[in-house]
Amino acid sequence: MEEKYLICEDSLEGIFTGIYEAYALREGHTHVHMQIGEEENLRLFATYRYIPPDPVKTDKVAQTLKRRLGEHTYHALCRAAASCYRDKGEAVYRTVVDALTAGSGRRVMENLKNPHVARCFELARFTANEAHYETEFIRFQELAAGDSGENRILFSKIGPKNNVVPFVMPHFADRLSIENFMVYDENRKLFGVHPAREAWYLVSAGEDFNLQEFPLSEKEEKYQELFRAFHRTIGIKSRENKKLQRQMCAYRYQDYMTEFAQEGKNEA
Repeated sequence: MEEKYLICEDSLEGIFTGIYEAYALREGHTHVHMQIGEEENLRLFATYRYIPPDPVKTDKVAQTLKRRLGEHTYHALCRAAASCYRDKGEAVYRTVVDALTAGSGRRVMENLKNPHVARCFELARFTANEAHYETEFIRFQELAAGDSGENRILFSKIGPKNNVVPFVMPHFADRLSIENFMVYDENRKLFGVHPAREAWYLVSAGEDFNLQEFPLSEKEEKYQELFRAFHRTIGIKSRENKKLQRQMCAYRYQDYMTEFAQEGKNEA
């Protein structure tokens, strides 16, 4: 039988829409596959179909997964879908099939003998770990917004491997509920925006976005230097262990942390 590949957008909406369309085919799931984006080489004896993301179909799939699999499994699938790896579409799709069609149900993430479920579990854990690290390592700086510079916005720039902004925003929205703040993923040009005392939301940065247009507030640079001085002062030079430091806080996190900013400039 001819293999069918559903080409989806690299997003949660894209994957969930692909799952909806896979079930809508009513041809079983043995010869249906989920693919994120197009590949350079096409397969023989296979047909390809591009699936545009659809918010209505996405919501239907999401509600079905929540109702039949529970919130815990649903969130695991969402974290897997946020992974940076290209095989995530197939892994999430096959895990849903295992849960809804094969009968694993709410305990599907325990069925690790299924290689697709094991891969989905691995991707979800990878994303969850990075989101956990980001909640620890994110550093906010105060920007002077508006023409007068009187408005204050807390801003943080990160460069994660996975799309973790949707998973770190609830953490800070709960703790900084009275603050205007933004978390910017420069790899995906994605903002997590939280207006004070309101719900947070996601916004894609435009092509003409320029971070330099938002200067630091008057006191921010002084506080950053004080923080870096504190970081240098509390360290014991004779006990410095760069290798252990990298294990506890990788360079890809340090690049966005205030206390390491000056060190990076000096090394350069």
